[in-house]
Amino acid sequence: MRYALLTIGLTALGLAGCVQGNTVDPDFGVALRQNVAAQIADPAPRYVRADPPASNGPRTALAQERYEKGTVIQPVVQGTTTVTSSSGGGK
Repeated sequence: MRYALLTIGLTALGLAGCVQGNTVDPDFGVALRQNVAAQIADPAPRYVRADPPASNGPRTALAQERYEKGTVIQPVVQGTTTVTSSSGGGK
């Protein structure tokens, strides 16, 4: 009888771990959703700006004309510099 009660008690304790309760925190996943939202580009952002960005009309017209004629001014090629270092022997 003693072992039967012990077996029933241990079985009840073991099955208690199988009970499914809705104990998920309501804030579960909020950080993940915030990170995803921060990384999504908004295709139609709403900026608070009254006037459009300024541009130089004549310069833009010249650039467009050069593009249409195929005489685009190529950017200047930038070179890199070589840096060398040497270690000095110290005592």
